[in-house]
Amino acid sequence: METISRISSMLETARELTLEAAQSAAMSRGTGIGASSRNLSVSHIKKLLDSRSDRDVLDGMRRIISLMYRSEPSLPFFSAVVKNVASANLEVKKLVYIYLVHHAEAEPDLALLSINAIQKSLTDQNPQARAMALRTMASIRVPVISAIVSLAIKRGCGDMSPHVRKAAALAIPKCYRLDPSTQPQLVGFIETLLGDSQYFVAGPAVSAFLQVCPDRIDLVHKHYRGLVKKLVDMDEWGQLATIRLLTFYARQCFPLRTRKVQRTQAKSKGFYDDETTDSHNQVGEETYDVPIVDPDLELFLRSCKLLLQSRNSAVLVAVVRCFLYLAPSEYLAAAVGPLVALLRSPQDMQLIALYNIVVVALQYPKPFTQYLSHFLVHASDPSHIWLLKLEVITILFPHCGNHFKTLIISELEHFAQGADPSLVRESVRALGRCAQGDPSTSDKCLRILLQKITSLDDNLVSESLTVIRHLIQQDPGSHERTVIQLVKHLGLTTNPDARATIVWLVGEYAGVEPDRDFAPDVLRVLVQNYADESEPVKQQILLLGAKVYLHHILRNPPKEKAEPPEPEAEVQSEPQNEWADSPNGEADDINGTDTKQDAPEKEDAITLLWRYILLLARYDTSYDLRDRARLYKALLSSPSSTQIANLLLLAPKPVPHAPSPSDTRKDLLIGSSTLVLGPDAGVHGLTGYENLPDWVQAGQEPDPRLRESEVKADKAGTVATTAGEQLDKALREHEMSVAASNKAQASRVKAAASASKSKTLDQWLDEPEAETEEESEYEEVTDSEEEGSTEYETDSEEEEEEEEEEEEEEEEEEEEEEEEEDTDSDDREQVRQLLA
Repeated sequence: METISRISSMLETARELTLEAAQSAAMSRGTGIGASSRNLSVSHIKKLLDSRSDRDVLDGMRRIISLMYRSEPSLPFFSAVVKNVASANLEVKKLVYIYLVHHAEAEPDLALLSINAIQKSLTDQNPQARAMALRTMASIRVPVISAIVSLAIKRGCGDMSPHVRKAAALAIPKCYRLDPSTQPQLVGFIETLLGDSQYFVAGPAVSAFLQVCPDRIDLVHKHYRGLVKKLVDMDEWGQLATIRLLTFYARQCFPLRTRKVQRTQAKSKGFYDDETTDSHNQVGEETYDVPIVDPDLELFLRSCKLLLQSRNSAVLVAVVRCFLYLAPSEYLAAAVGPLVALLRSPQDMQLIALYNIVVVALQYPKPFTQYLSHFLVHASDPSHIWLLKLEVITILFPHCGNHFKTLIISELEHFAQGADPSLVRESVRALGRCAQGDPSTSDKCLRILLQKITSLDDNLVSESLTVIRHLIQQDPGSHERTVIQLVKHLGLTTNPDARATIVWLVGEYAGVEPDRDFAPDVLRVLVQNYADESEPVKQQILLLGAKVYLHHILRNPPKEKAEPPEPEAEVQSEPQNEWADSPNGEADDINGTDTKQDAPEKEDAITLLWRYILLLARYDTSYDLRDRARLYKALLSSPSSTQIANLLLLAPKPVPHAPSPSDTRKDLLIGSSTLVLGPDAGVHGLTGYENLPDWVQAGQEPDPRLRESEVKADKAGTVATTAGEQLDKALREHEMSVAASNKAQASRVKAAASASKSKTLDQWLDEPEAETEEESEYEEVTDSEEEGSTEYETDSEEEEEEEEEEEEEEEEEEEEEEEEEDTDSDDREQVRQLLA
């Protein structure tokens, strides 16, 4: 009967396998479950779910899951699915749990009917079933069951299977979001799971800690070293959470300590040894601070250094963040290579890597110089990639060698001639930042930019002149010929911004030295076509005229006139209004006297030119231009306001500084989304961003003894160890005992052999019983040796060779002793014969 039942079960298994193969083949042809479930009615699927055959129920659940993921209505099957929640088939149970999690919020009352069956699964013998039940119960978002979920987590935390404990750790944040009032119980569960011996349980426990109670740093003290040791073995998600937690922990528990070190530099001595002058015997001392790393922090940094070989880009960025904010510079230098290697990733990962590289390079640019060729712009790079690459190049430019500097300037010159306006603009700005970062290359960059002024591309010309203006402002005295060269190109460019920039440079730096002042001649030429110029150029021409006239007044101050008597001034005050609207726009008879008597015989050319400019601006259509003309006229008309005009028009301008475009993001935490999207992303910024805390003050840090691992002893006083350690210890003791017994047996065999060799024939004949006993013992010893060799095979070839050598030496010694005994006996015989 047993054979028949076995055959029938095998036939049933073969039938199920055949049906599954047919279904998979039908699915590959497009006529499987995904296609046939559309034609099946609801009643037929329910009939499958109500079947007693696990194969039919599994078929029905697969069809429902396919409907669910095609966004087709699958809620009508809820009651039929809930009936199968207690199925013994693990595959059916998985699909039922998936369906329950997906539809529990829509039918909370019906979902509660399955809680009892899920609770029974928590005591299943299969650990996988227990883990699935706990995961499903925590994923059902029904607030009524929060207490039940908390009890299930408590049971899971003490489960023998680490997979169930991992499921409990993952369920803790879900229970907290379901009911925040359960936080006190959950904190106790987290404290238990943080000290778990399995690394894949500790990782989810750290994630739960960061979501439920991130401020409870006191829970981490005793588990700190254990988490550091498990860090390398965790999965990527656990490593990310653990690195984040321990980075925050390090800032709050390890103070930033430094010690001063003096570096002594002996200078050259005099030619003669007896010279004692101070100029030859000076000794230079340089003092610098060296950081002192706490031993526990150094343990964490060494563990993170092993993660630089990780294949996950997020882990690499997290390690770099740890080294940037916690470690000395040598740790960060080791992480630069793996960080640059992320540029070989897809473009979306390249963008994130470049944002982080820019922030690190702004603080520590030197380690990136050896990888500068990786930041050269490729033809296939999109705009958001080459924009960051150009920024990295300009940051590294002052710190690289002459070869790379020449290469960078050539690359930027090439891209400045491109067809993409944005690339041209950024390339020219990058040239300006390179010249600003390294003044030794400013002349070369300036020559390249001056060549772009004659280009037909107005965008290129405008940006080039803007950068040239910034370079000239940094050192005006050495760029006089540059301004003259720009004036020569004034008639070749028609770009309003370019012409306005050149006119401003002429007015700012041309009139500094009177002997080489060519600003009046430039103004005379510009005034001829004043009406045809654009408004920005007109404003700069008016400003140039005001500066030229102010220089003229300062060099040739007007003579002070005698003040007329007060009655005449009062009587003659009315005719002043008649001359107020003269063609020159000024009152010719201010003091009421005859203009023909007080007017100069002949006005100088600069004054006439200034009045002509005011007249042109007076009738211009721009309100702004007319207001500016009135302002300058009021400032320059009276000697009392000359000093105010000097402060307003000829005040030294601040030297422009073009920072890196990402300079505003350098204080953001690397590896965060806010760094990529910017600090002003969204209406109120991104939620959840948290910056690193400040270093704890020395003397306020927690006691380092809190981080000592707790070692528990049993009642007998022995230290509690794990089962694996006990097995390893037992195996070592067994091997040692076997080796000791083998050596003892070998020594007994050798002793018996030596004793047998030392016995004479008379002794052997006198002791027959001892002989038999020794032979039996010898046989037993040899048998035990054979058994030991067959069971354990512990003797190595080297030990056998040593034993053979020892035996040979003993045989030689015995032969020598026998020879000595023979010689002694011969001598004795000779003596006896002589005596006889």
